[in-house]
Amino acid sequence: MDRIARVIVEHSHRILAATGLVTLVALLMLFRMDFNGDVASFILEGNETGETFKAVQEKYDTADPINVVVSLEEGKSFQSKDGLITLVRVRDDIADVAGVAAIASIIPDENPITGGPITASMIQLAPDEVIDQVLAQNPTATLLLSEDGRHALMMVTPEGDSLTVARNVDDVTPPDGAELTFSGNPVVFASVIDLISWFILIIPPIVIILLVGTFFATIGDRRLSVMALIPAALGAIWTFGLIFGLGNEIDIVTVIVPIFVIVMGSADGLHFVTHFQEEAENPDKVERVRLALSHVGVPMILTTISTAAGFLSLVATGVHPIQQLGLFTAIGITFAGVISFFSLPALLSRIDIEPRHHDALLGPRVIRGLKALVRVRTPAIVITIVLLGFSAVALPRLDVNPDQLFFFKDDDPVRVAFEKTEEIFGGATPLIGEFVFDPAAGSAQLERLGVVSDELEALPGVREVFSLPDVAPALPPEQLDAVLAGEVSLPIGDLTSEDGLRFMLLPSGFTTDDLRSWLDYAESTPEIRVLTGMPVVWDEIARLVLRAQVVSLAVAFAMVTVMLALAYRRLRETLVSLVPIALTIMVMLGFIAVSGIQLNLLTAVVSGIVIGVGIDYSIHFIAAIDYARPRGDGYVLRAIERAGRPIVANALGIALALSALWLSPLKIHPQVSRIMWVAMTTAALTALVIIPALLPREGVRPPTTTESQRGGAAAGRVASS
Repeated sequence: MDRIARVIVEHSHRILAATGLVTLVALLMLFRMDFNGDVASFILEGNETGETFKAVQEKYDTADPINVVVSLEEGKSFQSKDGLITLVRVRDDIADVAGVAAIASIIPDENPITGGPITASMIQLAPDEVIDQVLAQNPTATLLLSEDGRHALMMVTPEGDSLTVARNVDDVTPPDGAELTFSGNPVVFASVIDLISWFILIIPPIVIILLVGTFFATIGDRRLSVMALIPAALGAIWTFGLIFGLGNEIDIVTVIVPIFVIVMGSADGLHFVTHFQEEAENPDKVERVRLALSHVGVPMILTTISTAAGFLSLVATGVHPIQQLGLFTAIGITFAGVISFFSLPALLSRIDIEPRHHDALLGPRVIRGLKALVRVRTPAIVITIVLLGFSAVALPRLDVNPDQLFFFKDDDPVRVAFEKTEEIFGGATPLIGEFVFDPAAGSAQLERLGVVSDELEALPGVREVFSLPDVAPALPPEQLDAVLAGEVSLPIGDLTSEDGLRFMLLPSGFTTDDLRSWLDYAESTPEIRVLTGMPVVWDEIARLVLRAQVVSLAVAFAMVTVMLALAYRRLRETLVSLVPIALTIMVMLGFIAVSGIQLNLLTAVVSGIVIGVGIDYSIHFIAAIDYARPRGDGYVLRAIERAGRPIVANALGIALALSALWLSPLKIHPQVSRIMWVAMTTAALTALVIIPALLPREGVRPPTTTESQRGGAAAGRVASS
């Protein structure tokens, strides 16, 4: 490390200039920042089920509609003149919104008698029997009107920027006595964009403040506490600059990348600053940097690799948003590691550092408590038995959360709107399917397709199946032929193609088993070419999430094991390092199960992340033990004096910093915070308490005078080499 330290100190101005230049370029790239609120876009990419859904949408030119539920007061109905007048006014107000291409409702687009538009004044003057006739001749009336007549569904088709249209439609003011509820994917996407923007502006600064506070409790110096965080903060800026420089967007999963980079990448900066502060009385700048790097240089390299490996394991999951999260966070962690190893020492070498202050909070008490725990093996045995017992009870309850709105909190208006739409009309996101149909064979095929539709509708969890066979009896022969030929469109969009008929399945209170029964029926029925939709896609995503959990866990564990084996080249140290992290993973997964969080797109990948981060504590602790071993007995106790404080501080720093996620409007972020609290405290505790229990007892015995003298001479030879 002597040569590296000399290069860093003598060329510190060049290193800092290069760091500043890269940071400036990254900051300029932030002006290209863009967000992707289209949850479906990255969910559909990269899996066969999603591609099938997109293909059906493109074939029938069915854009995701904005669902507007118009509700009347108790005792009123849309089957009355007053109700229809209210609905017409809402329809006209929405139609005036820029970007609205079409509106499907129980009110036909035109008067079937006169061919003119249907207006509020026309309904007011029309006889009751004419109103009944108009509703009866609308083939979609039963689909868009609730059984009690109080609620009517409008399906608004946007054109152009559907997110902007959704925001503008949401601003429509309902008439007196009416209430509007908005749902549908465009509403979700617009809400997600707002939430992501809020997250980026608010959460990272709070994370940084919490980390600096935790570091100050360890270091006792405000200036050094800020400097310890510089590598992680710059790593996050460089990562964002790379993301936007490559033309990528931020979505609900990758929005947490800078948080992970700041929190996980701060460990190396904290360890280096802590050890550099220990050497503050040495007047030789090169020697101070060399001594600090001799303590933590190799562990910093190993922990950067291990943490990056934990995130890189996510690339093997096959789920596109998870792959992006893993790749960019691994890059950010690497950036932070490089800055910690070169730029931070260069910066510290150019300023005056005072010895450690007495007001550091995480000091003697923490060290004394850890030493007391490791002097005998009993605490380690008790902790291990408790953790294994908890895992044995909790792990069998681990499952996948199939909720497609898992990222929204329970009281979020978007979730509430979806639940209301589902309760009244059988789902805010219906399934779509396609019947096999030969136009040359004519309308005679509709009878058989009607039977299939009825059979599908009879399956559990299905509220209604709507297709052309349902409306054919109400259409005159000429109009039916025109619809089959694609010359006439119904209010809900195209139902015909050159070789098929589109149908809609509206679910109601269905389970995963119900969904599988629909898919099994469709697969076994030759008249059905395909049955798909967002519920089907999310069912597939649930399976991919489970696979992602297994794959990321296996890959991360394998990568870390190989890295440790190559670094230590001793089987015992490799296995000892892995024991704490194995216990941590079991406890963390057990907590995910018993807390009710369960596995989703984000929580399923935390295991790989925790392996990469949690192994850092074992690496730093074992490095400190190896450094202290030449001085004879008591080397574990001396290692605790050196590495105990920064390990505890880093674990608390990660947990406390991620507590800022509780302020996030997205449900998944507080869940990640809770999981990381459990994981980081378990990882630090097991590393500092269980590793000593796996080592010979001389590690916790006070050295004799002769051993101390002999060990001190050996340590001097090691330091001089």
